[in-house]
Amino acid sequence: MIQVSEAAFEKIVEILSSANARNSFLRVGVDEGGCSGLSYSLIVDEQKTEGDILLNKGEFSILVHTNSIKYIEGLQIDYEESGMLGGFTLNNPNARASCGCGASFRMANYRGEVKKCD
Repeated sequence: MIQVSEAAFEKIVEILSSANARNSFLRVGVDEGGCSGLSYSLIVDEQKTEGDILLNKGEFSILVHTNSIKYIEGLQIDYEESGMLGGFTLNNPNARASCGCGASFRMANYRGEVKKCD
């Protein structure tokens, strides 16, 4: 369902292993908004809720709410560092268009609610 590169795996373990994030999950989701209509959400979460699917990745687990599955099936998460910058990159085979920063996308059959990016 969701693939995680080695670089992203190491960064996620580092984040979740921090003192403030023990016993936490990486929550991956999709929200309405962004310049293309749908925006990705990657957050550290400590609570599993009804409707969540738990994906065990060995040293950590990913939570995905069932409402987001149709948008991110096959998502590939990577982590790239470039000079002083670094961040997660998301390659979504379901996206038919995306914004320049890669944080927002739309699908062939659903555009979402387009909003100005922050």
